[in-house]
Amino acid sequence: MIADERGPRVGTVSDMSSVEQDGRFQAGRVITMSVGHGLHDTYTAFLPPLLPRFISALTLSKAEAGLLNAFIQAPSLLQPAIGHLADRLNLRFAVILAPAVTATVMSLLGVAPGFGVLALLLTVAGCSSAGLHAVGPVMTGRLSGRNLGRGMSFWMVGGELGRTLGPVVVVTALVHLTARGLPWLMIGGWTTSLVLFFRVRAVSGRPEEIRARLPWRPALLRMRSVLVPLAAFIFLRAFMQASLTYYLPTFLTEQGASLWTAGASLTVLQAAGVAGAMLGGSMSDRLGRRTMLLISTAGAPLLMFVFLAAHGWMQLMVVICLGLLVISTTPVMMALVQESFPENRALANGTYMSMSFLIRSGVVILLGALSDRFGLRQMYAASAVIMVAAIPLLFLLPNRRTDAGGK
Repeated sequence: MIADERGPRVGTVSDMSSVEQDGRFQAGRVITMSVGHGLHDTYTAFLPPLLPRFISALTLSKAEAGLLNAFIQAPSLLQPAIGHLADRLNLRFAVILAPAVTATVMSLLGVAPGFGVLALLLTVAGCSSAGLHAVGPVMTGRLSGRNLGRGMSFWMVGGELGRTLGPVVVVTALVHLTARGLPWLMIGGWTTSLVLFFRVRAVSGRPEEIRARLPWRPALLRMRSVLVPLAAFIFLRAFMQASLTYYLPTFLTEQGASLWTAGASLTVLQAAGVAGAMLGGSMSDRLGRRTMLLISTAGAPLLMFVFLAAHGWMQLMVVICLGLLVISTTPVMMALVQESFPENRALANGTYMSMSFLIRSGVVILLGALSDRFGLRQMYAASAVIMVAAIPLLFLLPNRRTDAGGK
């Protein structure tokens, strides 16, 4: 377990023996990784609440303000390259240091003197985030043993909670500390990195299998059998996911709901999604990845049509069910990708994350154009129909690890 055909791995003997034991789910360290992920993503969620301040203080146009988001998101495209490196080099410190780096630059946004500095800070945060999201799920998977789906659920729940808390944290800090006091918030990121260092520094960011890693080009060619149908599946599902997570408050406001009710509905959707993510990955360990994806993909379109016909509290209950079903699939897909290509697990995970980012970003823009032309209600109905078309693609995906990668 501590050596491959090239001899022992220097510096990993005690790591492997003390951290990865008998395929057990190591709840304590998995929770540590999840909390670290959540606190990191709390800082990346600072940007949207700060945009109005930047527009006013720096006299930015709406286009320039929107461009700021691109600086923090664009480094996600580096995740396949980071994953490829992580399959060969132990990049655990990309995860351990990420909260400190991201917290530092995001906490400095409030005192940035101009657009150029904002762009630089956000780019650094994006690179730090790309490293964490390319390698972190692999480390969490190593600690999850035979319960990879459950581990991915813990990982995703941490991120979802962080993105939910981030706006509240930064707005509260602005009220009590003012913009010049925001740098104090970086202490939380430094503390998080310190805890990660002591708790998970012995966990490798490389796949645990002793087989030789494939070079990146042959590895990507081998991944086509899973990633191509998965990309098509993500594209068709993204219409409903984006319509709910991006346009729900706008839709409810147009239907006569108050702004507070519309905003609260999005919070309810995200909270239900956290529960769905927690359940979905764990259940897929028992029922199979494809089975869980089928349950979600078949059930969500039906609920969307119920949502469009419902009103009042009934509509809110349907939103909860939609959150449970629609957002529950991400940890399932992450587990499927990682277990399908164990010898290039980080490369596979990074490619999946980058692919998902590109597809969902494009679908959001497409949905906006469809809404302008046909209206939000018609766009919601169309997204449900499009999701049904994703069902046949599921049968091109492996269901369990024994089905994957030709094993």
